[in-house]
Amino acid sequence: MFASDMVEVRIDGNHILFRSGVHPSWATIDGLNINYEGVCKEFPDLKGDPTWKQQAVERFKDKVASYPTDDEKINYIIEDLKKYGYVPKYYQKGGHRRRRIE
Repeated sequence: MFASDMVEVRIDGNHILFRSGVHPSWATIDGLNINYEGVCKEFPDLKGDPTWKQQAVERFKDKVASYPTDDEKINYIIEDLKKYGYVPKYYQKGGHRRRRIE
């Protein structure tokens, strides 16, 4: 959750999908609006690079693929989004009931 906007993240192997209440369809990271200042803060070497967005997306995909289990991927996504002000509320695995994140 970021302010009043709820964002859902779906992990299917190495495929990460995102959606929000504003846009009800799922989108890959390729379809998201990525903040240039945020990318430069995370990857200072991309500052001024004309291909900054593509490189940031590839680095994200490589990072997610480096985690062998879904639990590690979930923890990475949660911790990464927390840095930008998102507050995790729930998670759900394998179609079971969602669980509240404390």
